[in-house]
Amino acid sequence: MNRFALIATAAAALTFAGTGAALADDCTGHNHDTGTVLGAAGGATIGGLASHSIVGAVAGAVVGGVAGNAIDRDQDCAKQAEREDRDTHDAYNQGYEDRAAEEHPAPPPDVTVYREPGDPYP
Repeated sequence: MNRFALIATAAAALTFAGTGAALADDCTGHNHDTGTVLGAAGGATIGGLASHSIVGAVAGAVVGGVAGNAIDRDQDCAKQAEREDRDTHDAYNQGYEDRAAEEHPAPPPDVTVYREPGDPYP
């Protein structure tokens, strides 16, 4: 029982210590705690099962946490870049639409042509 408590304490300490790297990024300002924790849990599981030791589980948790954080950041920044590209494209097209409307304004909707009596043109 004492060994299990030691393993659980070490795993919890490493998991929460590894989330310090999950700070907000420059792209969107979101933090990436979820990616870090899921990566650390998966890495600890794989490392522990592959090596059959606590050291393997700890190393797997560290590597998995870093990898999970990096993957989460990359996906978040890619989405932000797509949004910025779409917004830039929309603004560019809106500028052309505005300029075309200024150069070729639509005729007024209600135009009444008054004719004099006896005007030869219908």
